[in-house]
Amino acid sequence: MADREMIRQQMNADGVEYILAQFIDIHGSPKVKMVPVAHFDDIIDEGAGFAGAAVWGMGQGPHSHDMLGRIDLDSYSVAPWTEGVARFACDLYVDDEPHPYDPRVNLKRVLSEAADQGYVFNTGIEPEHFLVTRDENGDIDIFDPDKVDTLGKPCYDFKGISNVQGYLRDLMDGMARVGWDPYQSDHEDANGQYEVNFVYDDALITADRYTFFKMMTSQYAKRYGAIATHMAKPFSDRTGSGGHVHYHLADATTGENVLMDESDPQGLGLSEMGYHFIGGVLKHAPALCAINSPTINCYKRLQVGQGLYSSRSGLTWTPAFITFGDNNRTQMIRTAGPGHLEDRTISAANNPYLVFAAYVTAGLDGIKNKIDPGTPNMGNNMYELGLDEIARRGIQMLPQSLPEALDELKKDSVVQGALGVISDEFIQLKEAEHQDYHRQVTQWEIDRYLTMF
Repeated sequence: MADREMIRQQMNADGVEYILAQFIDIHGSPKVKMVPVAHFDDIIDEGAGFAGAAVWGMGQGPHSHDMLGRIDLDSYSVAPWTEGVARFACDLYVDDEPHPYDPRVNLKRVLSEAADQGYVFNTGIEPEHFLVTRDENGDIDIFDPDKVDTLGKPCYDFKGISNVQGYLRDLMDGMARVGWDPYQSDHEDANGQYEVNFVYDDALITADRYTFFKMMTSQYAKRYGAIATHMAKPFSDRTGSGGHVHYHLADATTGENVLMDESDPQGLGLSEMGYHFIGGVLKHAPALCAINSPTINCYKRLQVGQGLYSSRSGLTWTPAFITFGDNNRTQMIRTAGPGHLEDRTISAANNPYLVFAAYVTAGLDGIKNKIDPGTPNMGNNMYELGLDEIARRGIQMLPQSLPEALDELKKDSVVQGALGVISDEFIQLKEAEHQDYHRQVTQWEIDRYLTMF
């Protein structure tokens, strides 16, 4: 663990003059105060002050005592898009106690409970996102400076990636500068959509990095006149953006992957504990969906039936059924390798601290109660199975709207427990969000109904 003098020396070597003391709201959106480096000790011992009622989901009113963001020294990162600035992730405190409404504080609680059971949760995220432009009317289009990103199937296209090579190089160079080891980038399945991969780590570190990654994309994109968006589905006719989570559970003492068993008779390389972990995730999947896909827009990405083929490229690449199987991207949980699992349903618009807290809790419930996930789907293209066949096989669909997912969350005490006091705040906020959306008259309604009656 880093100590203050070590970090002070590093900041001096890096030429740091200002610190971004950063926390997140319930949506996962980063919030900061900028602090002169001369006040470094203050934000370790006391913290940067925030009014909680000014931020979504902090469980505070205008009368509440200050939230104080105390920096985590291990999260030190220079801000690679500028000079003289560093960022630290904060834990929030109120009246000198960790604030339970802080998603980071809550994740640390859940990971501590997992460690008490002997486990470490290691995760990585595939951060899909779009680069867009917005005109004076507020309409958006893809960022396409060379006017070449026009293919129906643009995934991996050389011209498409060359179109934004400056942005991707800046981003990967910045990630390397802060020590993340980015190892691949590509043009994704939609026009204007990209992904950069970096090695995965402990769930808290990955959540901190994903949050900082979103900050980095916003700053590098604007150099080129673009907006980086991690919205799940900015275009109705193009593939949406996922935040696919790769993970394994490790022994807290040895670091051994406890989900792996290469002698697995089913051929997936999973241990009995691995199958039970999957069983827990599948059992709680309807409630997890509210956390993994937390906005109204996310459910435009997560559709079954013909929705699986509704994108311009021909596929959405988004599983919508509660299944697991082999190395098969039409499953909710894909076995990417022995003991290495990927959940492909998770939206780019997620709050990673809430996702990881809920996910590991569901998996550990499966281990504790030895939940059988059933028979893996081997080789099936889930997109090709009709809804009648899905029903005949007893396969559940993920919730198809935010209200449906919230109803499932209300019934699931295990997933609620993973969020702690955040659970009620989350449900109330998301229900209000849907009510506000439901009151709006959309352009689709005007186009369809104005002259019909």
